[in-house]
Amino acid sequence: MKKIGRILTGTVLFTALLSGCAKNDALLENAALKQAIDESALNLNNAMEEITASQAYSILTVSDDGTSKSASDTEYRVYIPLELVKGVYDYKPGASFDRWGISLMRYFSKSADNNQMIVNMPLKKVTNPRLLRHYAPEDSSLTNNFSIAVSDYHNNYNSYHDYDYILASEISVDNTLAGKLNIRSVVSPTLGTDYASQYAFTDSYTANYKYVSGDTTKSGFSIKDGDNILYEENLLTIKNDTARFGREHLYTLTIGDVQIIRNSSTRSVQIAVNGEIQEAAVVEIIDKVTDPEASVCKKRDIQITFEDGTITTVSALIGESVEDIKTLFESLHQVYFAAYVVDWIAYDIYYQRN
Repeated sequence: MKKIGRILTGTVLFTALLSGCAKNDALLENAALKQAIDESALNLNNAMEEITASQAYSILTVSDDGTSKSASDTEYRVYIPLELVKGVYDYKPGASFDRWGISLMRYFSKSADNNQMIVNMPLKKVTNPRLLRHYAPEDSSLTNNFSIAVSDYHNNYNSYHDYDYILASEISVDNTLAGKLNIRSVVSPTLGTDYASQYAFTDSYTANYKYVSGDTTKSGFSIKDGDNILYEENLLTIKNDTARFGREHLYTLTIGDVQIIRNSSTRSVQIAVNGEIQEAAVVEIIDKVTDPEASVCKKRDIQITFEDGTITTVSALIGESVEDIKTLFESLHQVYFAAYVVDWIAYDIYYQRN
């Protein structure tokens, strides 16, 4: 009987020991997860401070001010290779009416031959594109302190649903490299869309967007430091009627070492650190409104409840950087800067407008 009692007592103690170890493991996992999230968010925020302080950020994220025209506004066909538009073009101020449709070549002169297309102009005209077709007397004192050197260009446009486009370029301010802009876009009425754009900043940071349509549509946005992912969202959707984005199938958000994964087939949301699933944490994806391209940059947020009961959200962790990340996200979709400067000069050369 005493032997049985000793066995029972030992079993209880062993069970308690296992329970205590499990609890300690959960606490350690909880602390490690919090630390990984905090460090990853801090690295991202520090990177965004450097990116937004750069000259390239203010140039590449120039937004539409209502003066640009969508390709769908008019029907036309062009084939413009780099060979047709190569050369050095310098801005020269000249009195003219402030209206859309006036040739940009009225404000530029070809000063030299070159294997690239090089456009030199005042930085003030770049960051405020509305002023590009507007002459003011003080323009005569502006210097051409901005330059874009296009090393690859291909614009084969048949319609809004049928074109292929390539742009590879470097931008400089005051003769110092500020960044790079690369775009590749292929749109086919039968094959769909294959689009990629990238901003490369001078401190090894890059911002990237990709979109490939089909029966499964893949889109992704990332901010990297070299090969290291600071922020990345990937979305895979299944075709649904004619919508650009279909039904969400797989969504992943990576911030540094932390990754959040939602798979529609299992309806589960998981969080991992360096690929190891954190079982004790509870993750909820919150869509404030229905959005086919759901993103933290738009209307999506993610809530994380830790094992100790404390709660945080991705938007709270990133803080003010959310708006700056959103700006990069949206500008990589449209890249108005290329349209305002490179494309319209190329069109004017093609049509021999002056």
